[in-house]
Amino acid sequence: MMLKEGVPGSLGGVAKILARPEVSRGHRADPCTEPVPPRGLRPIQSEGGRLTTALRHPAPAKLADALTRASLCARVAADNKGRDVIVLDMRRITPIYDFLVLVTGSSRRQMHAIAEEIDDAMREAGDRRVGLEGYEASRWIVQDYGDVVVHVFDAEMREYYTLEELWADAQRVDWERV
Repeated sequence: MMLKEGVPGSLGGVAKILARPEVSRGHRADPCTEPVPPRGLRPIQSEGGRLTTALRHPAPAKLADALTRASLCARVAADNKGRDVIVLDMRRITPIYDFLVLVTGSSRRQMHAIAEEIDDAMREAGDRRVGLEGYEASRWIVQDYGDVVVHVFDAEMREYYTLEELWADAQRVDWERV
């Protein structure tokens, strides 16, 4: 057994190795022993020192009611040349969401513009998107804002799925007057 350079059976090499603190504890020392809070969030400062378990979150902005936000989505879609804009009141039909906004776009670029502008307008209104599907394929983009769901279709998908017929029991909302 070679423990020291060139001297069999000596313990000099072990003593050198054990003198290094990261090895003497039986494991490699982690250079990052301080917990790091997620980006954008600051630890709460308290009288007793730094508190890293509770994080300060901005107070949520008061949201407009779902009808107003659904109408906002419809207006933004129409302003961006979306066709056949329909808002359906789903409150008596399903508990999952309150309003369904249906829009047809004529191209992938236009559908992306409509979806992005709706997202910007909803963010300015204090709402936050909780889900997005179909953006890459761009045949049918679904944006979920909790109580308002927006569907942006290309013409072929809108005709194929005809959600307004599927939800024929839902009342149509005159979004231009809201």
